[in-house]
Order: sequence, then C-alpha cells, then structure tokens
Amino acid sequence: MTSNRKNISSGSPFEKPIGFSRAVRIGNLLAISGTAPIAPDGSTAHPGNLYEQTRTCLTIIRNAIENAGGRLENVIRTRVMLTDISRWKEAARAHGEFFSEIRPASTFIEVKNLIDPEWLVEIEADCVVD
Repeated sequence: MTSNRKNISSGSPFEKPIGFSRAVRIGNLLAISGTAPIAPDGSTAHPGNLYEQTRTCLTIIRNAIENAGGRLENVIRTRVMLTDISRWKEAARAHGEFFSEIRPASTFIEVKNLIDPEWLVEIEADCVVD
C-alpha cells in the first residue's frame, strides 16, 4: 500500500465484506466510491423518494470528503447512476442544492439495477484536495 494512502470509512456494513473504502486519498487526489442511500442503521433511506435518496448520498459523500481533509468545493466530477433516467430532474434538484455554485463535471446515467432494489440512485465523486 502506498505510504501516503488514507482509506476513509463511512461505517457501511458493505465495506469490509466487499473490500472497499468509502473514499481513498493519495496525495491531493480523493476518489469517493459509489455511494448509495444507506441510513445509519444499514437500511435504505427514504424508499421510493429519489430526491431524498440523492440528498442522502451527497451528505455521505460530503462527510467522507471532510473526513479526508477536503471540502465539497474540491469536487471536480460526479457520476449519478439512476435506475430510472426519466426521474433525473428529482436527482438533479438535490445535486444542484449541493453543487450549483461549485459546478463539477457531472454525468447522469441510467443503470439496469443497483445492489439493493430499493436504491434508486448511487453516486461517485472525485476531488482534488488542498
């Protein structure tokens, strides 16, 4: 493992068995894993509500960035994966609440399924941290 590598955990029950970190920082680069709308108790947050699920994902991402020593303003790219692209405006509204002034490069794509059928969205982010 690289000596300046820092793995950041969110406490997700999926991290250890799958073998991933919520985020990994090496030097000034920070990559945030696909982040699902998981509530603190491990259940799906806000079943059926894409807007609130997107806000949950982005809050988890913001916390991971801050735990790695960064700020939301450091985000340079987001990838928003939706199970129903026709609902993209709901996710976009939440994304805009976090990023309307930051304006990272962003992609919204439709995927066939996510790990849990209740998840309507999963989000990745990349940062360059000071």
